[in-house]
Amino acid sequence: MSKGSFLSASIGRKFLMSITGLFLVMFLLVHMSINLLLIFDDSGDLYNIACHFMATNPLIKIVEPILALGFIIHIMWSLIITFQNMKARPVSYNKSQQAINSTWASRNMLILGAMLFVYMGIHLFNFWWKMKFSGDPLLTEVEVEQAGVMVMMENGYALVSELFKNSVLYDIIYIIGGGLLGLHISHGFWSAFQTIGLNNQIWRKRLYVLAQIIGLIFALGFAVIPLYFMIKF
Repeated sequence: MSKGSFLSASIGRKFLMSITGLFLVMFLLVHMSINLLLIFDDSGDLYNIACHFMATNPLIKIVEPILALGFIIHIMWSLIITFQNMKARPVSYNKSQQAINSTWASRNMLILGAMLFVYMGIHLFNFWWKMKFSGDPLLTEVEVEQAGVMVMMENGYALVSELFKNSVLYDIIYIIGGGLLGLHISHGFWSAFQTIGLNNQIWRKRLYVLAQIIGLIFALGFAVIPLYFMIKF
C-alpha cells in the first residue's frame, strides 16, 4: 500500500490520529507537571524557573512548532474521520444499543474535542499568548536563584496565580476543562493502542483500565490547581 493510499484509508487515518494523540499526551504530561509546581511553592520560584527553562531551551524552541503541527493534524484528522463516518452511516444507530456497546466518551469524541478546543483557546489567550507575544504588567521580570546564581526571568507565576486567585469563573472553567481532557484522553489512549494492534483480549482489558487511570490523573492533575488557589486564597 502506498503512502497516499494508506493515509486515505480508514486505518491509515486512525493510525495517524493515534500517533499524534499519544505524542500530545506526552506533551500534556510535561505541561501538567510544570503547572503542578504552582501548588508546591507559593514563592513562585520553582514555576518561574521551569517556565524560563521552557522559554530559553533551544530544543524546546524546535519542538514547539512540531507540537503545534501535531495539534493541527490531530484536530483536522478527527474532523475528517468523524464526518466520513457520518457520511458512511446515513441511518443513525439505535441509541440504546449504541449506549450498550460503547462509552459516552467514545460516542461524543467530536463534542469533547470541540469543548476542549474552546477551553484551550481561553487557556492560550490568558497565558501563552501573553507570555509569548502581547506581554502583561504581571510578567515584569524578577530575580530568582537558579543553581546558586541569581537570574532575571519573567514572573509567569504572578500572571497565572493572579488569575486563579481573582477569577472564580476561570477556576470553574479550568476544572471543567480538566475533566473534559481526562475523558478525552481516557478513550483516546485506549483507542490508540487498539489501532496500532494491541487489541487482543488480555491487553484490551489492561489498556482499558490503564486508560481510565491516566484519564483520571489528568483530570485531577489539572483540576487540583484552581482548587488549591480557591481554597487557600
